[in-house]
Amino acid sequence: MLLLDTHVLIWLAADLSQLPEKAKSAIRFHAAELHVSAITSLEISLLVKNGKLSWGNDPLAFYKRAVSHHGLTEIPVDAEIAWNSAQLPPIHRDPFDRIMIATAQKYGMTILTKDRTIPAYPDVKAVWE
Repeated sequence: MLLLDTHVLIWLAADLSQLPEKAKSAIRFHAAELHVSAITSLEISLLVKNGKLSWGNDPLAFYKRAVSHHGLTEIPVDAEIAWNSAQLPPIHRDPFDRIMIATAQKYGMTILTKDRTIPAYPDVKAVWE
């Protein structure tokens, strides 16, 4: 099972050239078991609101189409994931990444991310290049 980091979903949906071949290969290999955390929609919403990402007139619809088109399963942020994200060692301060890490730990997923800090967490596997 593969959990996509926010930047991976953005590039998968809008700019495949940003993904290295190993990342594309991992996506193809895990095509039937691709996941995204629901927290990704919040992170994308903030990027759009702050002018750092443009996904047209209806970015939420763009997000939903991207999730559907690529066959992603969206994983909700439940109380256990939220709680465990706050209990993680203080390696990473980004709350979105902490949610993804706790999600990956709960479900035994590998995170597809370019972030080199994420693999420093216990019981987390990440791939990129």
